[in-house]
Amino acid sequence: MAEIGATLRAARMSARIDVSEIEAQTKIRAKYLRALENEEWDLLPGPTFVRSFLRTYAQALGLDAKALVEEYRLSYERPSEAALEPIVSTPSSSSSRGRVSAPASRGYMALVGVVVVVIVLLIYGLLSGGGGSSPKRTGTSARAPHAKHGGVSSGGSSAGRRHARAVIRTDLASLELEATGEVYVCLIGDDASKRIPGVILKAGSTEPTYHARRFLLTLGNNAVKLIVNGTPQTVPASSRPIGYSITRSGIKPLAAGELPTCT
Repeated sequence: MAEIGATLRAARMSARIDVSEIEAQTKIRAKYLRALENEEWDLLPGPTFVRSFLRTYAQALGLDAKALVEEYRLSYERPSEAALEPIVSTPSSSSSRGRVSAPASRGYMALVGVVVVVIVLLIYGLLSGGGGSSPKRTGTSARAPHAKHGGVSSGGSSAGRRHARAVIRTDLASLELEATGEVYVCLIGDDASKRIPGVILKAGSTEPTYHARRFLLTLGNNAVKLIVNGTPQTVPASSRPIGYSITRSGIKPLAAGELPTCT
């Protein structure tokens, strides 16, 4: 079987889903999702949480969650890290003569019950507390390149794409941009929300993939690469600000008086 992290990353990129979208859907923090993809198990709270997060992430991508969790158990868990299980005594040879093993003490069973309750509460807290806020955008945030051909073993890639089509509405436009030099960017999404609030991006900085029914975009110059609905677009050189209206049907230049402002 392929590596666990590589399987998750390939399925997500093949389905063209950003980590922030998975974070919002599963309520698992983005840093833990990236740790799963990079197999950085030490960054996760412990084996119990790894198995829970891995199962949830795999299901969100349409992968075989049971197989991935089992692969993690076999490859990375030590016997001492296994979740607590009820202790059942093995019948001795004398059991046939009517002797029964002594039951576990009440104090020990109470301790096991307390530990199990604490673990359940921790899992609930992590799953419900981490998904309320999206990751902060910065001028130098990195975005993983999209994979056009999935590297997932049989069934994983197509299942991931089917799930992506269910999550991302087909009437939404997608927009990716990368600064090739210093460039002013103002990006307005649905309901006049400022996706990029009029900032100057440095050369080489990238932004996450944005989705909306319609974007209004103002660029200070053409030092930027645009990918609209998965198709690269050429931004012509201009001595004046450049504006576009972007929808699912394509990209349309705006007249000088129609350019959005973020002030």
